[in-house]
Amino acid sequence: MDNGRIDQIIDKHQGEASSLIQVLLEIQSEYHWLPKNALDRVSEKLQVPLTRIQHIATFYKAFSLVPKGRYEIHLCMGTACHVRGAMRVLDTVEDLTGIKPGETDLDLKFSLDTVNCLGCCALGPVVEIDGKTHGKMAPGETADVLKNYE
Repeated sequence: MDNGRIDQIIDKHQGEASSLIQVLLEIQSEYHWLPKNALDRVSEKLQVPLTRIQHIATFYKAFSLVPKGRYEIHLCMGTACHVRGAMRVLDTVEDLTGIKPGETDLDLKFSLDTVNCLGCCALGPVVEIDGKTHGKMAPGETADVLKNYE
């Protein structure tokens, strides 16, 4: 973790403690997780107790204290997606990536999570990869979609 880059992110927000969540979001976006040394640096530079930063980092689902893959896969398991075959799509994603929901592969390429709803029920089953929505997924199409994220 590059302290210089962390400092740039903090300086972009004028070192204001009120920008803590925004600073953490930018670090999360850049590194795909919040390493301990980054939290220590943020605590020092913003003069915010580390315990407060850790509380925020564990409270919000947007943050991760463990490494995540470059590509985050979110698979909807809501009712509309479930009845249209989301479980079969999940099984296929698990087979292709070798990971289960809540896990990250050893290459730090993919992280997989299930969600209750992605807000586009008419497109179910829906898979979101790195913020891009892929609708009306079928197990056979899953491999083709994942190939785009090599």
